[in-house]
Amino acid sequence: MKNALIVILVSMFALSCAAIKRGPADAYKDYSEDLSETRVTFPELPDPDEMESESSVAKGAGSPVDEDLEEAIGYFKRDNEDKQYYNGFTILVYSGVDRDKAFETRNDLYTTHPDVKADMQYQQPRYLVKVGQYVNRIEAQSLYYKIKEDFPSARIIQDRFERDGFEENDIEDDFDAER
Repeated sequence: MKNALIVILVSMFALSCAAIKRGPADAYKDYSEDLSETRVTFPELPDPDEMESESSVAKGAGSPVDEDLEEAIGYFKRDNEDKQYYNGFTILVYSGVDRDKAFETRNDLYTTHPDVKADMQYQQPRYLVKVGQYVNRIEAQSLYYKIKEDFPSARIIQDRFERDGFEENDIEDDFDAER
């Protein structure tokens, strides 16, 4: 019964498909439509030779982005020159209580990435293996992705760093001057 019903339905479908008359392609050969009013238009692009001469003038004068970047870096330096520590980011490769595993991770890091200097710290009760000192998280991204291939547990974390060349007597001199 089910087979007969299926055969009937399939045959009706096949007959209905055959009955649909396809129109000849010639019926639309003279059709045309003007869409120029609705089409979006864009201005002509400048000549590439003219663009090169303009960009070389801008580079020689110092681009606004470079000037803003230099100003921001200068502000950062002036703002932090009297501070012993500054906030930044580092790549944490290992964190755990196993001393041998920390040394093994540091040695593996030296082997796989000889150009990278790993810093090993002990913060009771755990050992930390860190790489790099960066002011922004974006700066750490390129090295992070290289290290992540060999050390999947690596991650970028916030950290505090001691400023190079900072002398303790700078603070004492300021304190004595206030007296």
